[in-house]
Amino acid sequence: MLFPYVLAVTVLLLLYLRSWSRKSAGLPLPPGPRSLPFLGNVGDIDMVRPWRTYSEWKAKYGPIVSCRLIGQTVIIINSEKVARQLLDQRSAIYSDRPAGPVPKLFGIDFITAFLPYGDTFRLHRRLFHQALRPDAADSYRDLYLDKARQLLSNLLGSPEAFEKHLFLYTASIIMSVTYGYDKVSWDGPPITSIAKLAELINVGIQPERSAILTAFPILARLPPWFPGASFQRIAQRTRTLALESMNEPFEFVKRNMAAGNAPKSMVSDLLSEMDGEKHAYSEQAVKQVALTVFVAGFDTSSSTLSSFILAMVLHPEAQRLAQQEIDSVVGIDRLPDFYDRPSLKYVEAVFREAIRWHIVAPVGIPHATSSDDVFEGYFIPKGSLIVPNIWDMSREGHDDPDVFRPERHFASDGTLLPDTIAAKPIWGFGRRGCPGRFIAEAATWSAAVHLLAVFRITKAEDESGKEIEVKEEFTSGVVCRPVPFQCSFVPRSTDREKAIRLGD
Repeated sequence: MLFPYVLAVTVLLLLYLRSWSRKSAGLPLPPGPRSLPFLGNVGDIDMVRPWRTYSEWKAKYGPIVSCRLIGQTVIIINSEKVARQLLDQRSAIYSDRPAGPVPKLFGIDFITAFLPYGDTFRLHRRLFHQALRPDAADSYRDLYLDKARQLLSNLLGSPEAFEKHLFLYTASIIMSVTYGYDKVSWDGPPITSIAKLAELINVGIQPERSAILTAFPILARLPPWFPGASFQRIAQRTRTLALESMNEPFEFVKRNMAAGNAPKSMVSDLLSEMDGEKHAYSEQAVKQVALTVFVAGFDTSSSTLSSFILAMVLHPEAQRLAQQEIDSVVGIDRLPDFYDRPSLKYVEAVFREAIRWHIVAPVGIPHATSSDDVFEGYFIPKGSLIVPNIWDMSREGHDDPDVFRPERHFASDGTLLPDTIAAKPIWGFGRRGCPGRFIAEAATWSAAVHLLAVFRITKAEDESGKEIEVKEEFTSGVVCRPVPFQCSFVPRSTDREKAIRLGD
């Protein structure tokens, strides 16, 4: 009696295998570890720091690796060259996003980074490039300098709260560029709502967690009060914050425009250009794009500056050489400006190395393939998750990648290597590359060079005068930042200190 059922199952299996063989032309997936039924390689991956597992697989299987994650094919790219070949040069195939449940559950599926590739994404991208192109980024240089000097003043007033000051520096630039806010307070709206939103998104969008919710969709339907449903409670809070964060600053711009005193900003410019005929976009699209700017840039930029400060504390000799160069090029009668940047070559090397040393977004948000593809004899199916291991790419070509060594950014003849930070993998790839990278890079450099010019950044001391040890430890997540540490900001010049305190 069992024979007909066995025969039917066998026929169906053969038909499936035949269909798959035709579809893949008999080509294999990229090499990778053996996986278990259903669970795949969940047990093989370090869920806290998955990029380290991916790098171990690179050593064993090569620069492109495949694995399974609860029924989902995942392609891991551990090489910048391969990432450029696929995500840049074949961006028509590799620009989609996984259709996971997390963005919708969190109420953030309208944010550009989570949109599937389609008309809405293309509209967002057009608005971004219109507002954040390189020449627009350069027009904000005076803003970066003003906010950097405010950062210095805040550090003189309460150096122990430096993390808060870094957050405020980043937030104030983004809020000014995007909405035209002149002054923002860390403890007041809308910063409190948007900062909390960015924090919760970082908790929720890890791909490994999304895969679990995709495999067990019932988890996304549990009520917030259900025991163990902390994820639902976070999602509920995020949905509320997303609406507040999208609407409140947008209405601020509209009120100022109606009163005729709206400062120049991304939102005011886009709203001014809306005439219904030439610009086929809505207020809702402008709202969504504007909030994306903050969510995408807030945590990453402040984390980069925190990492820079940690590097200076742990590597005082590199700090000393950078400050020596600033004193030589800029002098002691003024603060650095952007026209000094080409002459501050060692400062540039220190800045690049601080970014490379500990990548703040080690894997970013996965791409997805919108159609089948073949690469170097390997089959990459439609719907695969594509994970660029940016952490490993930052270490390529270096014998001592864990060492903080600015000299690696110089050629053998002593000239600074021509590669620019804005072209690095940290900004993503292809049509999913970060459109705000020029503003983020310039603003971060401005803060870093001002910190070096004004302060010696050292280990803090306890009440007995003993140095408080600082460890090279980082959090995990989509965005990684140094574990909270203590340090001291010692003014290098009494004249500069007085000028900053007086707002000169």
